[in-house]
Amino acid sequence: MKTTQTDFWESDFGKEYTERNSHLEMDKWNNYYIERYGKTKLALNEDFLGHLNKDAKILEVGSNTGMQLRGFQHNGFSHLFGVEIQEYAVKRSRDFVPDANVVQGSALDIPFKDGFFDVVGTHYVLIHISPNDLGTVMDEMYRCSNRYILGLEYHADAITEIGYRGNTNVLWKANYAEMFMQRFPDLKMVKKEILPYLTDDEKGNVDCMYLLEKS
Repeated sequence: MKTTQTDFWESDFGKEYTERNSHLEMDKWNNYYIERYGKTKLALNEDFLGHLNKDAKILEVGSNTGMQLRGFQHNGFSHLFGVEIQEYAVKRSRDFVPDANVVQGSALDIPFKDGFFDVVGTHYVLIHISPNDLGTVMDEMYRCSNRYILGLEYHADAITEIGYRGNTNVLWKANYAEMFMQRFPDLKMVKKEILPYLTDDEKGNVDCMYLLEKS
């Protein structure tokens, strides 16, 4: 299923993004979150998923090189999967998280069976999905999860487009947790945290991490 956005991320721009934002060193990865939020992503993972059995199956939608999956490994999880649109990022993920099962595929048509995962999540990925396609992606995530939906995304009360490195129609912020719950009334909020940016050039912006559960 091709869209303007999938073409964009499969282009050289997507490859450049992957190289620019991938860090094999865990210290660099952790420092990014400390500078942005004042806490590590590992600490956030523990806050949101620490109650789960370490055998839980986790799928990251839009896993890129697998840095988030590697973070889940450091949190003690071992059954890790990713789906990523960009062929180059899938290949590079073997350097970052060789033990995870990362496949090339689209968030619009996730190549896994219904209810296969305990957790299906995104990390700065829904922000790159056109509002016209968000419903399809959310349907696919909901379909593949037998219990939890996890997200960390840019947050705003309403869908708001953001220019991105001179490009339009590729980046939005919104209340993604609320959109999920409106689309699927059986989803209940387990945990939500608004994360204000601490960096001087980004103060005033906030992200939202959320965990939703099927009731």
